[in-house]
Amino acid sequence: MPQELAYVIITPYSLHKSRTGGILARLISRTSLEMVGARMFAPGPELVQEYSKVIISANDPQDRRIQELIRDYILQNLSPDPKTKKRRRAMMLIFQGEDAVRKVRSVVGNISPERRGGETIRDTYGDLVLDENGQVRYFEPAVLAAPNVEEAEWKLKLWARYSGTDGGLVEDTIAYPSNEKPEHTLVLIKPDNFRFPTGRPGNVIDFFSRTGLYIVAIKVHRMSTAEAMEFYSPIREILRTRLNDAVATKAKAVIEKELGFKIPPKEEKALGDLLGPLSGDQQFENIVKFMSGRAPSECDAVTINQPGTETCIALVYEGHEAIRKIRDVLGPTDPSKAPPGSIRREFGSTIMVNAAHASDSRENAKREMGIVRIGKENTFRKVVEEFYGKL
Repeated sequence: MPQELAYVIITPYSLHKSRTGGILARLISRTSLEMVGARMFAPGPELVQEYSKVIISANDPQDRRIQELIRDYILQNLSPDPKTKKRRRAMMLIFQGEDAVRKVRSVVGNISPERRGGETIRDTYGDLVLDENGQVRYFEPAVLAAPNVEEAEWKLKLWARYSGTDGGLVEDTIAYPSNEKPEHTLVLIKPDNFRFPTGRPGNVIDFFSRTGLYIVAIKVHRMSTAEAMEFYSPIREILRTRLNDAVATKAKAVIEKELGFKIPPKEEKALGDLLGPLSGDQQFENIVKFMSGRAPSECDAVTINQPGTETCIALVYEGHEAIRKIRDVLGPTDPSKAPPGSIRREFGSTIMVNAAHASDSRENAKREMGIVRIGKENTFRKVVEEFYGKL
């Protein structure tokens, strides 16, 4: 069966209610598809108008009345706010695999006033409330998805064409009190969450929702070895110096056991000074390989700059004291020392395999965002063009 691309748009209301993690967890775990692209949008009037015009389709199994409700919802809720003129956030995800469109649509579900369970995403997060006369009192579809392969292609191409002007790192979409100064922080959902199709990436994002912060950028990223080396360069010298004592203790124990003589304190320290930097370099190689799939020593001048073999999700969160709030929920580097309820305690296993990374300062947030080029590199359009051809 041939490969397909399918999309899901998470509506502004679902984003506002921090339902992103739960939605993503279901999409990945229930479809077993690969998430190959993601981008935040702040749609302008032109994109909203064009998209709304292609919602009603004879090939959509949804009732015609529901399709009309979705069209009207898009015009009203994806357009810029008529009072504040601020654009609204929407998140678009791209999945790839065999039978992708049908699989995604089955997990998303159709909308019907008769449905009472919580089987699909729309069953759980969407609403259609009618009065006693059958008139609509409230409608929220939660997510938007194409009903068939042809419409998925057309709509993906449409959003890709606007992905440069209406997408990326979306700014000035949130109104803050005058006494709050928002800041940005970078989060990486690390490769250990993508070993197999699992809800973990969504569950990690769901943990971050209790910060009350706003996602303003998202990117599916395959970090190159060169990027990983630059990203983690601040800890390289730390690893080369701070491991000396631990390395000396281990080396002393091995030598005394194997050779049968005692190592005096002075020589033990010398062992640490000699072997500590070598151990630090190896630890750095391990970190880079974990994040990119290739260690620096395994790369030539070409492969070191190529996209890696490991997947991560990069997100930018915005809000008052964003850096502190994210790191409080993340927990310390060592999962064994992280408090209950923190991400690293719940999902981490070692100091390296610890679920997620978060910037520790404004300066590092700016530096790290520049390395992964979130909001600037339009990989969303690249995914669409690589699959369908140039737009």
